Amino acid sequence: MSAALKPAAPAPLVRARDLTVRFVSRDATIHAVNGVDLDLAQGEVLCLLGESGSGKSVTLRALMGLLPKRAKVGGTIEVAGRDVQAMNERQLSAFRGGDVAMIFQEPMTALDPVFTIGRQIAEAVQRHEGVSRSAADARALELLELVHIPSAKRRLAAYPHELSGGLRQRAMIAVALACKPKLLLADEPTTALDATVQIQVLLLLRELQEKLGMGVIFVTHDLGVAGEIADRVAVMYAGRVVEEGPIGPFMAGPLHPYPQGLLGATVHAGMRGKRLTTIPGAPPSLECLPAGCAFAPRCAFAEPACTAAVPEPRFAGGGRMACCIRVPAA
Repeated sequence: MSAALKPAAPAPLVRARDLTVRFVSRDATIHAVNGVDLDLAQGEVLCLLGESGSGKSVTLRALMGLLPKRAKVGGTIEVAGRDVQAMNERQLSAFRGGDVAMIFQEPMTALDPVFTIGRQIAEAVQRHEGVSRSAADARALELLELVHIPSAKRRLAAYPHELSGGLRQRAMIAVALACKPKLLLADEPTTALDATVQIQVLLLLRELQEKLGMGVIFVTHDLGVAGEIADRVAVMYAGRVVEEGPIGPFMAGPLHPYPQGLLGATVHAGMRGKRLTTIPGAPPSLECLPAGCAFAPRCAFAEPACTAAVPEPRFAGGGRMACCIRVPAA
């Protein structure tokens, strides 16, 4: 087949280029996100991985247009072919919940305590699909059954405080899925749950993602969670993506010293009696980032070239990328 007759590659569901986010006040400017490029295909799960303060959640909120007005957003963001930054408030309101939905870390603060679970789901369905109240209520019951909430019909009349943490998180997932979004953003949705409930929620999210064909961006600081749910991983440090690639090769051996340190500090089977490695120091202040590699002050392999300029991405083959001068190009 000639090149002219080959079908064009499908456009990514999410495409962000040179994304920057600054929080400006009278006293300081916080450089929260610093030139992030992201692509997400339809039906793919991407994990944003990194320490607290690395820019993961801010990136997620920028994709949904949820940042406060004082945030200065630069670069381009396209979701389902739409320019998020060009939308007005009315368009954003329809976009959120319709094309894209978010699962927050703590459902007790995300769910409204004065409305029943069923009413909150039905309200989202009516708002975006314009159906009758009875049709919205039927859809709410269908969604509670979809997320495997036991006695779903009875739970429709329950308030958030009447549910356990695991059931609240399942209800939050049901709210997010109410209008069949193309993109699901999950901001550490299992952090507040115990280990048994956490794995149940992860398996549920993966099952629903495959069943509904959604693209998912999942924020976590837990390598175990990333290994359980991700197709690809993007590691963030000081507001930049320092490594990206398929989850299998990444877990087998990260390319960048920062995720190498994260993996070395993770407890796993067969480590009894062994000492965990640690990453010395602390992340840099986002008010005044260093001129070169932000990880260099904590890196055991740092050399003078690391502090001269921010390392350019190096592509190592197999869809892997790392911003480190030690990574050989493919």
